[in-house]
Amino acid sequence: MSTKAPSPVTLRDLTDGQEADLFLLLTQKEDLVTKNGKPYYRVAFRDATREVSFPVWSDSPWAEDCRRQWTPGTAYKLRAIYRESQYGPQLEIRKIRPAAAEDERDGFDPAALSPRSRRDPESMLRELSDLVQTEIGNKALVELVVDILESNREELLRLPAAVYHHHAFEGGFLEHVLSVVHNARLLADKYCRQYADMQPPLSRDVVLAGAVLHDIGKLVELEVGDTGAAYTPAGEMIGHVVLGRDLLREAASRHAVDRETLLRIEHVIISHQRLPEWGSPKPPMTPEAMIVHFADDLDARMQMIYAALADESGDEPLTTKKNPLKHKLFRGLPP
Repeated sequence: MSTKAPSPVTLRDLTDGQEADLFLLLTQKEDLVTKNGKPYYRVAFRDATREVSFPVWSDSPWAEDCRRQWTPGTAYKLRAIYRESQYGPQLEIRKIRPAAAEDERDGFDPAALSPRSRRDPESMLRELSDLVQTEIGNKALVELVVDILESNREELLRLPAAVYHHHAFEGGFLEHVLSVVHNARLLADKYCRQYADMQPPLSRDVVLAGAVLHDIGKLVELEVGDTGAAYTPAGEMIGHVVLGRDLLREAASRHAVDRETLLRIEHVIISHQRLPEWGSPKPPMTPEAMIVHFADDLDARMQMIYAALADESGDEPLTTKKNPLKHKLFRGLPP
């Protein structure tokens, strides 16, 4: 009879001062120097539940091993004490070695060290494609959007929505886009009814297609490696807004979408960040673009709130400001 491997302790399980054995992925190792000239390494370890970043000082007993042996993208078995500090969660390492195949009997699973969507990417992509084919009336537009989804199927199944701030995990792109499409559909239906006499009429088709494609440039902006997502050279130098417009234009050359519809969807992509400092060269200039912007922004911020509330331990009424929103969040009054 086979014995099921025990579930390993995760970073989110730990409380301040607790010592535990952990399987973690090294995601970062930077060679840095303080303002006073003291050398150190900034390292980060993670599992699927959270990431912990901390310094390894030059006088640490681990400094030489860190310099010579620790490799980002490698899984390690650690014995460490978890600390909550003013600089965030940290680890005091007692033992460390690369994880090995025989550790599987103790619950080691390399796939469990990287965060991923709670939903199955295959089912999300199928749902997104079904929504396009059943909710968009313009046949040529349906064919264009489905072409883009199917041509990039394998990349979309893995792609995160961002490097850091929101949905920064495997399958995060599809989770985010699907949620934005649902938000946008609700808003489009509301305002189509409320402003039925708008001229030109609000285009539900453009809203939905724009919601599906608003972040499509991240296919070129991001690449997924052993330590997570990183920006490509094109992502750093051009950004997903313009890259997405280019990807749409290239795909549109194979389909008979009319000129104005295509222009309106290009504008949704170009303007969905709204502000120049967020990456958009133009603000939303159509009702469709305005709907997609707020549907997108709301979903991103709600996931940031969810993650911040889940990541911070403690029972204080308010969280710290150490989250992508840069402000405290209210948990609730103590009992």
